[in-house]
Amino acid sequence: MPLELSQRQQQVLSATINHYIATAEPVGSKVLVDEYNLQVSSATIRNIMGVLEKSGLLYQPHTSAGRVPSDFGYRIYVDQLISPIPDFARRVEKLLAQRLDPEKPDQWEKPGLEAILRSAAQLLSTLSGCVTLITMPPTLGNTIHVVKLVAIAPDQVMVIVILDSYETQSVVLQLPPGQSTETNEQVLQVLTNFLNHHLQGKTLAQLSVLDWQKLDAEFQSIAQEVQQLLTSLIPQSRLRKSGTFIVTGLAEVIQQPEFSQREQVQLLLQLLEAETEQLWSLIGAWDEEHTDINPGQRFGPLATRVRVTIGTEHPLLPLQSCALVSSVYRRGNCPMGTIGVLGPTRMPYARTMTLVETAADYLSTTLISEGTLGIS
Repeated sequence: MPLELSQRQQQVLSATINHYIATAEPVGSKVLVDEYNLQVSSATIRNIMGVLEKSGLLYQPHTSAGRVPSDFGYRIYVDQLISPIPDFARRVEKLLAQRLDPEKPDQWEKPGLEAILRSAAQLLSTLSGCVTLITMPPTLGNTIHVVKLVAIAPDQVMVIVILDSYETQSVVLQLPPGQSTETNEQVLQVLTNFLNHHLQGKTLAQLSVLDWQKLDAEFQSIAQEVQQLLTSLIPQSRLRKSGTFIVTGLAEVIQQPEFSQREQVQLLLQLLEAETEQLWSLIGAWDEEHTDINPGQRFGPLATRVRVTIGTEHPLLPLQSCALVSSVYRRGNCPMGTIGVLGPTRMPYARTMTLVETAADYLSTTLISEGTLGIS
């Protein structure tokens, strides 16, 4: 059952978290009376903070200290108590436009794209004071080497796509009634030649825009089936576990007091520098879970366009003192990569969520949709 807080409890929780984010110091009732216009007495605030503590939203690190937010407290704060910051979003968009100029399409061709995304990551790290992770689009490596159509039964054809990385993907085509591989051997050869002529060296994402009308009419019946099957391969290739990560902002995040202990920093650095598979489970596969996101929808209750993972919600021990805010940048409905900002749980969530969402929107609407990333 969802936790329901009164308006006054929400105000006290929000003020406590905001003050702790700003100062990294436990928060007492007197501070809230002096610095926040809550219009209640210190005794009332103490009582409310006691209720919030019993609910697991706050805790006292020491008996005589004030209170600090728990991971659960941050979760309620993120899901229910914050909103986007429009002025900051406009500033971020302006800075991105200055640094990533969409009027210079040549800079978006590989290998320049990696440098541009790295520049975007560095900007996000500077603005957030945290680590930024960006997964590279699949278009940088997953281009088509060869397409084969192989008869495997009288009424079945296997469609095989071999990528330039020599990764193989395949689907089985059930021929329409009345057709067989024996009578369609010529059709298969013509289709194979057609596909290889038009697709070699291109990306899987370009399968959806291939002009199938160039085929003669007698090949259209089976070509339609092949088109549907090849297009079904696109989601499988969106973001591979072997994909490249851009990681920036290590110097910024270790300035945070939460990472003052050497052991904590070492664990985080080891994860970011070496544990690619673990990083992928953290950030890279999120697009597969969110294919129905409305690109025009801003984050709000339940943060539908950004994912926030807080503290002990992380399966990885080195990150259980961290929060990760991530979102997907996409071309149309096809996810191309993920942007994530990783920092301490004492993170300015509204600002960071606005930052990540704005960056993802900018890449999606201004860059990806303009035919960049090698996709047209």
